[in-house]
Parts: sequence; structure tokens; C-alpha cells
Amino acid sequence: MTRLALFSDVHGNLPALEAVRKAIKREKPDAILIAGDHVLNGPSPVEVVDALRAMEADGALIVQGNTDIAVADGDYTAAFPWYADGGVPDAVRVAADWAGAELGDERLDWLRRLPAERRLRVHDTLVLVTHASPGSQTQGFSKDLDPSTVLQLVSRTDARLICCGHTHVPEVREFGWKVIVNDGSAGYVFDGDPTASWAVVTIEPGAAQAPADGPADGEDDEAEPEPPAASISAEIRRAEFDVLAVSNAISARGLPGDVYRAATVRTGKLVR
Repeated sequence: MTRLALFSDVHGNLPALEAVRKAIKREKPDAILIAGDHVLNGPSPVEVVDALRAMEADGALIVQGNTDIAVADGDYTAAFPWYADGGVPDAVRVAADWAGAELGDERLDWLRRLPAERRLRVHDTLVLVTHASPGSQTQGFSKDLDPSTVLQLVSRTDARLICCGHTHVPEVREFGWKVIVNDGSAGYVFDGDPTASWAVVTIEPGAAQAPADGPADGEDDEAEPEPPAASISAEIRRAEFDVLAVSNAISARGLPGDVYRAATVRTGKLVR
């Protein structure tokens, strides 16, 4: 049995990240997966990056999210393609510029060098870590997404287990042979529960099958039997943090849009 811890979308919320780290430490997983959107919106981008780099040094697998592109490279259209027609709002640009200035060149270099995806193999199960969906940092598995579109997205990878975030709404979804685990957000959740969400995923190798008495008629007695499939289960977890302290710190920063960002952290619902 292998246990994975997954979180994403910290968004510069250090107290939430610290709460998740403590919870993960108690679980003692075999690997930690961190699925992007690390610094934008929250008041503590420097401290969050330093904490994530420490986790990476201890073996955590970390990928880049779409807002990390905005902060590290200033490519707002790539980071937010849904704003292409009307232009990226000034409040988003100002917050990304502020986070980039706080981080400085060396931390920004780390942020821009993060890969878009990571993969690992567990008990013959291929696991994909991505921010939004296979091959995309911006097209997520929202709950109202058409099933045919979901099928199209999951078919972009051979991975059986897809670990992601981006929507800020936690969900575990079995889609045929594939399993999608969306941890929600460890810092900026939208589902109405103002805590940090993350996920524990358990992969158990398939039970060995007893050999048959002999090959059936017409079968090759030297054919290798198919290996039993691993079982995958996942559970969404919540970690409490000082919501009011983070909300007040965002408000005190005073950037355009911070009143809405503070309300989002305080309520656990997207306010804009």
C-alpha cells in the first residue's frame, strides 16, 4: 500500500500551508504532491515559496500553476485566457506584480523553472500531477463540465490517477478506468468551508490471483496473465487555520481587489 498526500492552490496563505503541513506530517505519506498556484492573492508569497522549497528538498513533487506564470513571467493572457476578450483586470495585474516584486529574482527563477506536470509510478499505476488537467494549466475539471469534455481531457494522458487542483472545489471523481482527485485549495477555497482542503490518496496493489488448473482450449500455455489492477481510494481532508488573521492581513495590504480576496478567505466562497 502506498499513500500520497496532495494539495494545491496555497495562493500566498502561509497559515493555511502550515496547517496542511502539520496534518500531512501526522499522516506520514509515502509521497507529497503539490499542484501549483503557490503565491498569487495571499499576503505571504516569500514565506510560502521558502516553505515549498524546503518541502521540495525533502522530496515533494511540485508543479507550476497558471497564476505562477502571471507572477513569474507577467504573461497574463497565458495565465488567464478567459480574460482574453475583455483584458485581464487591473486588480489581477497589480496583485501579480506585487507578488513578483516581493519574491525577487532568485525565488522567481525557482517559480518559473517548475514543470507543468510531474509523473510517478506506484504499483504499476501511473500517476499524473498537474495543476488543471492533462496538458493544460488553465482548463480545469469544474463540476459543471460536460462529461464528453471530461473524457476528452482525461484521454490526454495514459495516467490512471490524475491529481490536480485549480477549481478550488475539492472532488474525487471516478471516470471509467481513470480517477481524478482534485484537492480543492490549501489557502483559497471556494466551496463555502473556510478551511484548507487537501487529499490523501491510497493505492493498493491488486490481489494476486491463484493459478488456473491449465490453459483453456486454444490458449497459449506460455501466455503471461494480466497483472491484477491496483485499487485507488481518496479522501478529502480539511485543516483549520486562523482565517481572520489572514483576511485582515490581505485587507491591510490595500491592493485593488484585496477587499474581495479577504472576503473570499474569510467565507470560503469566491467573492468578486
